[in-house]
Amino acid sequence: MKKRIVVNVGVTETRLAVQEGSLLTELYVERMRRRSIVGNIYKGVVTNVLPGMQAAFVDVGLGKDAFLYAGDYTTNLGDDDAAALPEADDPPDVDVQGEADADVETDPEARPPAVHHQPIEEMLHRGQEILVQVSKESLGTKGARITSFISLPGRYIVYMPQARHVGVSRRIHDEVERERLRGIVKTLRPPGGGFIVRTVAEGKGADELAADIELLGRLWSQIHGRFEAARAPARLHEEVDLTFRVVRDLFSPEVEEFLVDDRAAYEKCLGFATTLVPQLADRVTWYDSRTPIFDATGIEKEIEKALRRRVWLKSGGYIVIDHTEALIAIDVNTGKYVGKRDFEQTVLKINLEAVTEAVRQIRLRDLGGIIIIDFIDMERPEHREQVSAALRRALVDDKSRTNVLEISELGIVEMTRKRARQDLQSMFCAPCPTCRGSGVVRSDATLAAEMFRKIQAEAADGGGAEVVIRAHPDMARYLEGDEREGIERLEALVDKRIAVEAVAGFQREQYELAYRSP
Repeated sequence: MKKRIVVNVGVTETRLAVQEGSLLTELYVERMRRRSIVGNIYKGVVTNVLPGMQAAFVDVGLGKDAFLYAGDYTTNLGDDDAAALPEADDPPDVDVQGEADADVETDPEARPPAVHHQPIEEMLHRGQEILVQVSKESLGTKGARITSFISLPGRYIVYMPQARHVGVSRRIHDEVERERLRGIVKTLRPPGGGFIVRTVAEGKGADELAADIELLGRLWSQIHGRFEAARAPARLHEEVDLTFRVVRDLFSPEVEEFLVDDRAAYEKCLGFATTLVPQLADRVTWYDSRTPIFDATGIEKEIEKALRRRVWLKSGGYIVIDHTEALIAIDVNTGKYVGKRDFEQTVLKINLEAVTEAVRQIRLRDLGGIIIIDFIDMERPEHREQVSAALRRALVDDKSRTNVLEISELGIVEMTRKRARQDLQSMFCAPCPTCRGSGVVRSDATLAAEMFRKIQAEAADGGGAEVVIRAHPDMARYLEGDEREGIERLEALVDKRIAVEAVAGFQREQYELAYRSP
């Protein structure tokens, strides 16, 4: 399936899309006024230690204190500690991450485990200065999550200064190639550091890997030097911009086309590609047309669909995606599809189709935390196993860490997905000022009844012989039409004339009652 990267450079934001065929699978946005901090490295000051939560708050200069769990903190490991670190269990590859952008973040499984399991109050104290890296963007009222396990991504290698082991991406399946790469890195690596070999390193030689190791080693030395010199809180290292990360983390031989609609950004991407992946540089193309690039490639429509609650399947079924405070719920429905003969086969077909679309939407919308998928009930255990296996296969290409439990007899799957940034809905949308984010408003009948009760209660004290209801135009039409009989009964009860006025500037539930003489 043809894979391409499309970059749209706007006045206030840069958008990057990844398409597989005609389908949009990933979307990243970098806004000029608010760049991501995931991957940034800081010298911070501990402001509070919470033994009961085994966590600490750290001032890194972001305005809101960052949050550090005990399991995310360790001092630099000595040579004696290195023997306790595992060599096996190669970590998964790292790739583009970050809130509203595309920062690289190493999977937690790639971190060196804490060797000494000390309580946090024995490791940290208020006023202590520490070196940390942001692992999760600030979401809602929560501050950014940080870790002392530093990871520095390169094109082919991820360098972890506190580790001692060498890992190879699980996406490199050939055992001979895995051992070859591991052997090269073990030969090249300087003392005092661990490495992850990334998927794009497959087939590369010692020269390419050595250049990456040398570059990352110099970067770490610079960061360490800044830590010694800087006064906390201070930012010591900031992740590179989106155009560089695109080339470094997404541009691989599988990408057949790399379109950029801005001349300056095109020159930058071409320059980065020439340096990092010269064999692919001729695939970087400047899109020079009056038709907006996201419209021409069909991406704009895909983004609009990704913000909808309901997503239709080709068969006529559909899935519904609901966001709650605790979890994301995805419900599968038969919709217009009625099948041909066997009801069980009809259900299986829709569920299997829903698996593919649900996973695509999870990746595209960057949904995280707890996710519940409610498939249509399947009576046959083998059908449930088919759907469960299909879900696991579909998640193989997802670069965020996931954990999927077995499907229940009711067709419910519970899963978790690592969340490092805002989801698409939070990034592109704001709570409705009328419903205040609830998704519902009071019905016309409910509002009318409320108005009538207030008029009854206030009529005796209100001066004048006429009550004026000022309301939203839709509500005014409802009162003059469906509730005309109710208004007449109310007029008889309060012995006052009731008039209705439409006010275009009012919100849907807004209204005013005024009393005046005719």
